[in-house]
Amino acid sequence: MSVGEEEPEEQPGVPKMPMALRLDGQLAEIAEKLWELGRAKERLEGLLDAVLSLSREEDLPAVLHRIVTTAMDLTNARYGALGVLDDSGERLKQFITAGLSTAELADLAGTEFPRGRGVLGHLIRHPQPLRVTDIVSHPASVGFPPGHPPMRTLLGVAISVRGTIYGDLYLSQRADGAPFDQDDEAIILTLAGAAGIAIDNMRLLEQHRESAERFQRLLLPTLPDLHPFTAAATYRPATAPGHLGGDWYDAIWLPDHACAAVIGDVVGHDLHSAAAMAQTRSMLRALLYDHLTPPSAVLHQLDRTLNAITDLPVTTACLARIEPAHQGWTLHWSTAGHLPPLLITSGKQARYLHAEPGLPLAVIAEQPRPDHTHPLPAGATVVFFTDGLIEHPAHPIDDGLAALAELATLHAGLPLQDFVDTLADHHPSDGHDDMAVLALRTPET
Repeated sequence: MSVGEEEPEEQPGVPKMPMALRLDGQLAEIAEKLWELGRAKERLEGLLDAVLSLSREEDLPAVLHRIVTTAMDLTNARYGALGVLDDSGERLKQFITAGLSTAELADLAGTEFPRGRGVLGHLIRHPQPLRVTDIVSHPASVGFPPGHPPMRTLLGVAISVRGTIYGDLYLSQRADGAPFDQDDEAIILTLAGAAGIAIDNMRLLEQHRESAERFQRLLLPTLPDLHPFTAAATYRPATAPGHLGGDWYDAIWLPDHACAAVIGDVVGHDLHSAAAMAQTRSMLRALLYDHLTPPSAVLHQLDRTLNAITDLPVTTACLARIEPAHQGWTLHWSTAGHLPPLLITSGKQARYLHAEPGLPLAVIAEQPRPDHTHPLPAGATVVFFTDGLIEHPAHPIDDGLAALAELATLHAGLPLQDFVDTLADHHPSDGHDDMAVLALRTPET
């Protein structure tokens, strides 16, 4: 007490609080403040972890679901949802939920997801943070559909991407039964800001991926009419975002009444690899049409030419000619470090045409290349493919080859385009690399 201050007078009839009780009260208050600081620290750490996790996601649906579950964790909410707006910005086109039990999901089976009416629609029309203590009592409430779990409290915030409302994040039912408070609102607003950035990044990645895939497909040819043979091909990009591959295929009818088919793979996964693939394919077409020599000689000339005038990455290829024979046809092929063709007879017997592979292109240009031949019976199918179809880091390559042969045998009776699409859809690889499949089928007679 300072000099000159007087001892406060005790109020008559009011008992003086013992010092120990006053100290206990102060300690309890300090403990409560420390608990609140600890809770705030945990929330901030959780928010930081969430932002880092969102930045690592490479798939938009995964990002959207992660936003919902993270918001639930940060507020200890029982239920969460994210409604994505349609192009008009007035209705929901997608509704991602979390927290519903199996039984609650079963009760809602057949119920259409919300389109933006009621309290959810109020946030769409008024994109300011919304905290509701009793949903049913809110002026905009239209009630719940049959089978909907009971919900009283609601916290909603809008998520913006480049200044445009992308969607709304909704939370309901804190685990402690209390309504959402100002702290809940503040941390979810911060999460919504990070979510908008993550969604924008994902959209840019999706656009990049789609542009890369369109560019890749533009470089690949449309197969011509190869009558009397049937031909089909398919290409699938890798699952990695913006992945550009060097897989390619081609097939043409030659002036000496042979049908040429080629499949190749330029090492690398970037724009340089894709450009090298296009250059190699175009040059090979010219050599094939002009030289009319065995496949080994064409590959040898291609290697020498590319080595002299370009900086070609290492490239594998399998070049084949289907030539008329006395009875039926003959497959005449040469490989440059590529996987062997797969032959399936009309009786659904599958075998790989293993033979000396030769070196890949852009290794030693003057190295001689071997030729190989094998008769093709009527109704036979020859499958050329790139390693992205069968490679899996957890399994030996022979396992992938065996699985592909089994898959091809099982579906050999399909129309040829359906056949190659099925091989690409059910491939035994892990999808880390792009894949190309080319198949030719000899006539039945």
